Amino acid sequence: MKLNCCPVFFAAFVFLLDPSQAIAESEPPNIILLMADDLGYGHLGSYGQEKIKTPHLDRMAAEGMRYTNAYSGSSVCAPSRSVLMTGLHTGHTPIRWNTPGGATLEDDDLTLAEQLKKVGYRTGGFGKWGLGKEGTPGHPNRQGFDEFFGQYDQVHAHFFYPWWVWHNEEKVMLPENEGGKRGTYVHDITHEHAMKFLRSSAKSGEPFFAYLPYIIPHVELIVPEDSKKPYEGKFPKHTIRDPREGYLYDEDSYTAYAGMISRLDDAVGEILAVLKELKIEEETLFIFTSDNGAQGSNWNDLVTFFDGTGGLRGSKGSLYEGGIRVPMIVRWPGKVKAGSTSDTPTAHYDLFPSLVAAAGAEPVKTDGVSLLPEWLGKGRNRALERKYLFWQTPGACAVRSGDWKLVRTDRWLPWELYDLEKDPDEMTNLAGEYRDIVMRLSRYAKASWKPERDNEPVGPRTSYKDYVR
Repeated sequence: MKLNCCPVFFAAFVFLLDPSQAIAESEPPNIILLMADDLGYGHLGSYGQEKIKTPHLDRMAAEGMRYTNAYSGSSVCAPSRSVLMTGLHTGHTPIRWNTPGGATLEDDDLTLAEQLKKVGYRTGGFGKWGLGKEGTPGHPNRQGFDEFFGQYDQVHAHFFYPWWVWHNEEKVMLPENEGGKRGTYVHDITHEHAMKFLRSSAKSGEPFFAYLPYIIPHVELIVPEDSKKPYEGKFPKHTIRDPREGYLYDEDSYTAYAGMISRLDDAVGEILAVLKELKIEEETLFIFTSDNGAQGSNWNDLVTFFDGTGGLRGSKGSLYEGGIRVPMIVRWPGKVKAGSTSDTPTAHYDLFPSLVAAAGAEPVKTDGVSLLPEWLGKGRNRALERKYLFWQTPGACAVRSGDWKLVRTDRWLPWELYDLEKDPDEMTNLAGEYRDIVMRLSRYAKASWKPERDNEPVGPRTSYKDYVR
């Protein structure tokens, strides 16, 4: 059964493609794209966080461009990753929801990694894939990645002490984690492989694309003790038990969660240090963002205590701002102005054309527009000229046009309209006062959806017993 948020209308598939957006540099940059998992808009110091320390990401923001109106591709992980890799929003991208058992990209789907390989990039991915498991056409080695280390199944990526992980087609056993032992924190070994890739790529002299979809701070809520120590005794003792069978949790949940985000920040600090050590800082475009908003539901206490959404309404799974507005920082010394801030509304499907343009690769049709002119301080910003941004989940959708945001939380419920400039928390529904704007934006929504292909599960629904023992 196909699920869409609106009556089915068919319209021309309009792509924003402009050859003037391709601004070739003398040498294509190395590209690092780090996407955190369930990190909210308010979780970083540079976005107002006061309780969790993120000095390295704050430094990255001070040395680059910080976006205040950046959006994920979706409100949950698999479709958001599909949007990022294909440059197509959730009305067009191949994977549009978290399918039990997993869904897969197909051979004819074009990914960002494949496009960069065409112009000589070494490509490596490290972390949570979520777009195709072993034996499927969506496996990362079949979607443009020379090397991938991590967890291909998104449920596998819920666990920080699994007894095995993948390195390309090889199952890497972690016997030190068997029997409930906590020997190897999987984020650490994933990050180690990413650092090896950076070093070997720099030595090769070829430009590289390092995609780092790290799994922090997605729950299960657990982190090694060394990351907890800076926060011990600073927060009220509070326990959030994971309701799912077999998932770990920490009885000092606030301390553990802060430690997880700090461990992610430490990884960013190591990347910045290695770029400096290898003398490739100025040749490297480094982007940091998150796949969707902060984890809510059973973990709403975390959102509230740390103000993880920065005061925005909703959380992960919601198309209100708290579910889809995310931090995004762009650092490229000598190219991107240090300490700059952009309020350009942008979504993750803009990164595909932006990075393709930066690499000097041939532009392809996507739903995005290149942000490269804004990063380089050159030319007009077409992201400000387009009519709207679009998101869809089963039964719901949202459109942003200028400062107007149209939301429908269920296909049977009426539209809601918010003025984000005056009401960023989406508390005052203006749909009754501005029916003309509701009609215009709802037409955009109807024009943005096309039937999805049959995404049958690529395997049985997984559980913790498949990954921990």
